[in-house]
Amino acid sequence: MREILTAGRYFRQKFGCNVYKTPISILGFTCPNIDGTVARGGCVFCENESFSPNLGVQKIDKKFLLNPSSASNPFLSSQLVQLEGQYNLTRKKLEKKFNAKKFLVYFQSFTNTYAPFDTLKALYEKALSFEDVIGLSIGTRTDSISEEVLDYLAEKSKTKEIWVEYGIQSVYDETLQRINRGHSVQNVIDYITLTKQKGIKVCAHLIFGLPGETQEMMLESVKKAIELGVESIKIHPLYVVKRTALANDFKAKRFTPISEQEYIDTLLKTFEMIPEKMMVQRISAGVSDETLLAPKWCENKHKQMFNIKQAIKQKGFVY
Repeated sequence: MREILTAGRYFRQKFGCNVYKTPISILGFTCPNIDGTVARGGCVFCENESFSPNLGVQKIDKKFLLNPSSASNPFLSSQLVQLEGQYNLTRKKLEKKFNAKKFLVYFQSFTNTYAPFDTLKALYEKALSFEDVIGLSIGTRTDSISEEVLDYLAEKSKTKEIWVEYGIQSVYDETLQRINRGHSVQNVIDYITLTKQKGIKVCAHLIFGLPGETQEMMLESVKKAIELGVESIKIHPLYVVKRTALANDFKAKRFTPISEQEYIDTLLKTFEMIPEKMMVQRISAGVSDETLLAPKWCENKHKQMFNIKQAIKQKGFVY
């Protein structure tokens, strides 16, 4: 049986205890394909609040949106309070449920390097100051990070556990155009290469079941991530939620979601491809509320994971 290197195994091996990521959602952050810099409307599958479990009701004007050229940030003090409140709340839950001892602050929702450097530095420094925090994991896009930010993170990585999580999604330009991604595959290659050159760990996000993609194309995206030398991957199926462009395509029968059988088969083929030292941080996703339109097998995460793990076990893997 081959044991897949999960996040839990990786962090226990490195730190000798249970380490968990605390997801953070900071209001005021957005994306360049939402604010019109490279596109409008966001990715076709994106309804950001459905991916923002900690967003809740905040005291920041939702009309206020940052970008790297913002002259000022009048809400920085509120964002810092928001950050600390979310961290403390999530930390308590993880301590109680999983006996977590150390934490990575995970800037999860939106594009978390798409803001003035002073704002980013203030938020990152605040996060690193929290008790029992060993580092950061920063979700972003390859077209939304500067060399200044990378240099800062590279310096921090000398003493802290620093990860940058890039949404690759696909290594086909026609797919990226179809999902309104707003950047090219070459941009992904260039910035993952640069991030690696600076000594920063990279987690690559991949989506199986994107419009028009075959299994061969999905596996080619996995292959490219391996070639780029990323230390970790996250994989999940594309599912359709309300209030998205993809929902319109689904209702008009222009998009058919990936089946559970094909998803699991593609996942198993992925496990056969990846190096033993590559960490696999996620292999499932879904929404268990009324916003989910399809596929229905993404509705119950426990059942989804049970079916995946059964198939994995039969193939000789342990996850």
